Amino acid sequence: MSLQASLQSAYADFQKAAPAPVIDTFNSGVQALQDSFDASKAIQPGQNLPEFTLQDATGNAVTSTSLLAKGPLLLSFYRGEWCPFCNLELRALQSRLPEFTAAGVTLAAVSPHLPDTSLSVAEKHALEFPVLSDVGNQLARQLGIVWKQPEAFGPILAGFGVDWEKKYGDQSLEVPIPATVLVGADGVVRNVFLDPDYTKRLEPETALEWVRAL
Repeated sequence: MSLQASLQSAYADFQKAAPAPVIDTFNSGVQALQDSFDASKAIQPGQNLPEFTLQDATGNAVTSTSLLAKGPLLLSFYRGEWCPFCNLELRALQSRLPEFTAAGVTLAAVSPHLPDTSLSVAEKHALEFPVLSDVGNQLARQLGIVWKQPEAFGPILAGFGVDWEKKYGDQSLEVPIPATVLVGADGVVRNVFLDPDYTKRLEPETALEWVRAL
């Protein structure tokens, strides 16, 4: 099953299980984002990836310089461990990790989670690639992909058991718009996938096609 088919199935399950007001609130928030988001202001192919230093799931500092020293870099930005669509994407990437590794590409996932939560994500999904904490969305903000979710999302997420302060260290409700960015070893962005609809993600096979074209 393709990743998109799995995402569609997960969304269908959510629609069946969630109360109508919750679905309406989420849908209206996403629609507002789709109406207002200007993708041309986000990171573009041909631009340089901003240099960064982020903590990995064990709290160690990881720099863009150290990652790019190994070769091309594929960054997957996800919203959080509470997002079923993000979890499906992370597992799909893990399933193709040997192919990315064989192609000489370093894969890393990035979210605004505090390192402790990133560690939980890595352990839960048995991820063998770095899971980095972009606390405060500092890198995502430089890439132009930060979304401040509507305040109405807060009580709903809390009702789902999401303790935002504990997981993110703030109450901002800010998350990255899910994105996949392929960066050449020279630090220049080669490809970008970005969709304000959080149920849409890049197929790992497409990412591998990007890599093969480097």
